[in-house]
Amino acid sequence: MTTTSETWAPPTEFAEDLHERYGLTCPPRWGTPRHPDRPSLGPKLWKVMTKLGAPPMPWQKYVSDVALELDPDTGLFVHREVGLSVPRQQGKTELTLGAQVHRAMAWPRQNIVYAAQTRGMARQRWEDEFWEKISGSDLAKYARIRKSNGNEAILFPGKRSKMGITANTEKAGHGPPLDLGFIDEAFAHEDDRLEQAFSPAMLTRARAQLWWASAGGTTKSVWLNKKRKVGRALIEALFAALAEDLAAARPATAYFEWYAPEEMDRADPATWRATLPALGHTVTEAVIAAELEKMADDPSAFDRAYLNRTRKPVPPSDPNVPKGKWPGLVDAKSRPTRDVAFAIDVSQDRTQSSISAASLRPDGKVHVEVVARRPGTDWVVPAIVKLHRLWKPVVVAIASVGTPAGSLIDDLVSAGIDVPKDKEHPQRGDLIVMRSGDIVEACGQMADAMNQGTARHIDQVPLTAAVNGARTRKNGDAWTLDRTTSLTEISPLCAATFARWALLIRGPHVIEDYDIADSFA
Repeated sequence: MTTTSETWAPPTEFAEDLHERYGLTCPPRWGTPRHPDRPSLGPKLWKVMTKLGAPPMPWQKYVSDVALELDPDTGLFVHREVGLSVPRQQGKTELTLGAQVHRAMAWPRQNIVYAAQTRGMARQRWEDEFWEKISGSDLAKYARIRKSNGNEAILFPGKRSKMGITANTEKAGHGPPLDLGFIDEAFAHEDDRLEQAFSPAMLTRARAQLWWASAGGTTKSVWLNKKRKVGRALIEALFAALAEDLAAARPATAYFEWYAPEEMDRADPATWRATLPALGHTVTEAVIAAELEKMADDPSAFDRAYLNRTRKPVPPSDPNVPKGKWPGLVDAKSRPTRDVAFAIDVSQDRTQSSISAASLRPDGKVHVEVVARRPGTDWVVPAIVKLHRLWKPVVVAIASVGTPAGSLIDDLVSAGIDVPKDKEHPQRGDLIVMRSGDIVEACGQMADAMNQGTARHIDQVPLTAAVNGARTRKNGDAWTLDRTTSLTEISPLCAATFARWALLIRGPHVIEDYDIADSFA
C-alpha cells in the first residue's frame, strides 16, 4: 500500500480539468479524475436532482459524473464502490437522495437500502427529508410511501423499485439481492459489519454499487478512518500511474475527499475556500465565521465538521510540560540571528527525524524553530552539512550513543562536523554530544523558559503538536522527555530543547559580547 501524506496534493491539471468541465473552483484533495473516454449517467442524475428542487452544485456534478461512469463495452458501471468524505452542510444529503431516486427510476426492480448511524436515524432522514423532498417535487406522481414499522419503503410502482432503510447490524441487507447500498454518516460505524452485510447481497447484481459518505469522525471511527486511508492511497497511486501512462488501469473504487491539513489555519477564509465545495453556493463565509465563533471553546469540533479533520481526544496534561504557556510565546515575526545553534533528534521508531534551531534575539529571548522534519534518517547528515556551510552555527548538538539519534554521530564526524579537539576551547561549529545529565538539564531549562516567557516560536505545526503531546519520565529527582509514552512524535521538541541548551552552554565560548544573563531577562 502506498504511504499517504496529509499534505499530498494532486497535479494542477486535475483542478484545471474540474474547473473546465464543471466550473468547480474547490477541487478535492483526493479525488478520482474523470475518464475522458467513458460515457456517464451523471447528467441523468443532475436532472433528477433538479426535479427534486436541488440543482447540482459543481462538486456534486463532478462526483456523480465520475461515480456513474460506464464501461463503453458492457454499459455497466465501472465503479462498484463510491466513497465520499466531505465536510458537513455541503449538500451530501441532496446528492445521496438524487442517486437513490435516479437508480429507482432508471431500471426496473431496483432494491435500494439506506443506512445511517442507527435505524432510528435512518428512518428520520428517510421520512423527514427524503420523502418530504420527493412528495413536494415533480416526481411525486411516480412514488408513494409505506410507513409500517420494519417494512418502511418509498415505492416506485411504475418501475417496481423501492428505497428502504436498515439498521447497523450484521443482518442488514439480508434478503433480496441489493442493487444500491448507502452507508451514510460513516463516522458512527466502528466496524465493517454493515459493509460485510451489504456486499454478499450485491454479488449477483451487475449494476450494483456501494456508496458511503461522511464528514470526519473521531479516533473511534475505525471503519471510516480505514476507508479514508485506503481511498487516499488509491488516488495517490492512480495519479502516479497516470503520470507515467495516461492509459494506466484505474481502480474499481471511486473516492473523493475534501480536507484541510493541520497546517492550514482554521480561521483563514482561504482555508474554507479550499475545503468547503458548497461555499459561495449554499453556504457563505459569514456563516462559517459564525460557526467558528460559536465553537471557540472547542475548535476541534469545528475542525471535524467544516475542515473534515479526524477529531482526536484531548490528552491529559503532563505537569512537567507547561503547554498552556506555549500559545503565549508565539511571535510570527521572530527570526533567527546569525548566531544559531542546531540540534538533531530522531523518533524512537526511526521513521522521522528533525533538525531544530535556537538563536538569541536582541531582546534576550531565545528563538526556537524547526528547520527540517522528514521521514527516515538518511537525509539528516547531508542537511546538517549544508546548514553548517550556510550558517556557520555556534554548535551542532546531538544526544549521545544509546538514543535514537546517537547512531548518526560517527557519520557527522566523518562529514567534518567533529567534536572539539580542545574541550576547554571549543570552536564555532563543533559537535556537542549530550550526555544523560545534559539532556535532563536541557529539558528543565526549556520548561523554565516556557514558564518565564523567555522563549519565542513561530507556531509551527510539528513543534506545537510535539509540545501538546509530549510526556515525560522520571530521571532521579528530575525528569526528561519520553519518546515512548508521548502521544505524538516529539523529535521537533527534543531537537528544539537540545538546540536551546547547546546555544546557552556553548555561546559564551564562541560568540563575542555574549551575555548569558540576557537569555533569562
